[in-house]
Amino acid sequence: MGSFSIWHWLIVLAVVLLVFGTKRLTSGAKDLGSAVKEFKKGMREDDKPTAQLGNEAATGDKDKAAKADASQPRD
Repeated sequence: MGSFSIWHWLIVLAVVLLVFGTKRLTSGAKDLGSAVKEFKKGMREDDKPTAQLGNEAATGDKDKAAKADASQPRD
């Protein structure tokens, strides 16, 4: 009584196919797949910039300081 049999799930699947159609379900699945792919890519890239920003900021600050010293006239 508490669980559904395979026949219940087949009937639900048939109703969903009739309501939405295969074309809409296929495009929805593709959109969902690409969204998950982009999310995973963003999560992987989220870790990289923090380490790279620390290194680039340190070297960038030195470069800015050197340029500032070079651009100031000396007495």
